[in-house]
Amino acid sequence: MSTTKWIIDPTHSEVSFKVKHLVISTVTGYFRKFEGSAESDSDDFDGASVSFTADIDSIDTNQSDRDTHLKSADFFDAANHPKLSFDGKIVNEGGDYKLIGDLTLRDTTKKTELSVDFGGVAADPYGQTKAGFEIEGKINRKDFGLSWSAVTEAGSVVVSDQVRLILSVQLVKQA
Repeated sequence: MSTTKWIIDPTHSEVSFKVKHLVISTVTGYFRKFEGSAESDSDDFDGASVSFTADIDSIDTNQSDRDTHLKSADFFDAANHPKLSFDGKIVNEGGDYKLIGDLTLRDTTKKTELSVDFGGVAADPYGQTKAGFEIEGKINRKDFGLSWSAVTEAGSVVVSDQVRLILSVQLVKQA
């Protein structure tokens, strides 16, 4: 069986994260520039190798001061660590898909497991074969050296340690 290469279609994909602010609300951010690929031996993607990177400088929370702070050494340190990366495999355990691999932020690599909702494979009106995935999981930002912290006078944490990752990804089959 031959291996098929797939690449992310950035116009039909998004990479976001959510983090609690002051324990009472959630802030959503996006990485606007990213790329990735998968190599699969089958259309069910079981065992597919996955590679992904996002440009830290493309972070967008819809608030420029916050974006600047997130790019600073307090958080992502974009000047010294311009990309985050993930390398791993898709595992299909009886229809329960997972993405398991190494997530690297700020030169710190941790094994990470994300749940995957595989939407299937379809042909678009232009003759391209596409595959769709909804990917979610949680990480602790401090595990990756994003350790800035503050507490309000009332004792509330300003930014939660736990970060939700949410990716909607469409792949395009390569000839």
